[in-house]
Amino acid sequence: MIKPVILATCLAIFLAMNIGSAIAQGAQVPFIGLKLAANSTVDISADSLSIDQESGMAVFSGNVVVGIENMRLSADWVEVVYATGTGGGAGRISGLIATGNVVFSNGEEAAEADVANLDLDVGVIVMTGNVILTQGQNALSGQSLRIDLNTGTALIEGRVQTIFQTGGDE
Repeated sequence: MIKPVILATCLAIFLAMNIGSAIAQGAQVPFIGLKLAANSTVDISADSLSIDQESGMAVFSGNVVVGIENMRLSADWVEVVYATGTGGGAGRISGLIATGNVVFSNGEEAAEADVANLDLDVGVIVMTGNVILTQGQNALSGQSLRIDLNTGTALIEGRVQTIFQTGGDE
């Protein structure tokens, strides 16, 4: 029978060896529980809203919280990107650009970054700058994170570092 201390040591060595390759190449991780339908409702609340009729730009600022299905995005500032050809900003939302204290979560996992670009048409969110991804007690950090909302996978790149909890008994 393998003692828990030996098992934990072996696991730590294994993880350390694999973390080295993750640092160099990036790490692909599951990001479960995300669903994005073509007709998803986007609910936005904020302290203020600025609309430029000429450019069709809408910018929410101050304690911005965005809800889409089972996902939540919060930030200091969020620009709404409208689908091409809808003019005047009255059309369908095709994306969001969030800046400042960005947190994206689905209740089970959360990602933090300086900036997030959510493309609703493609179903992808790209987060950049001081990225931290938490999944339960595990955490990964890097400079960019790409989450594919269609497949439920995430790719984190740029000097990836990670902390895994083994969950073993002491």
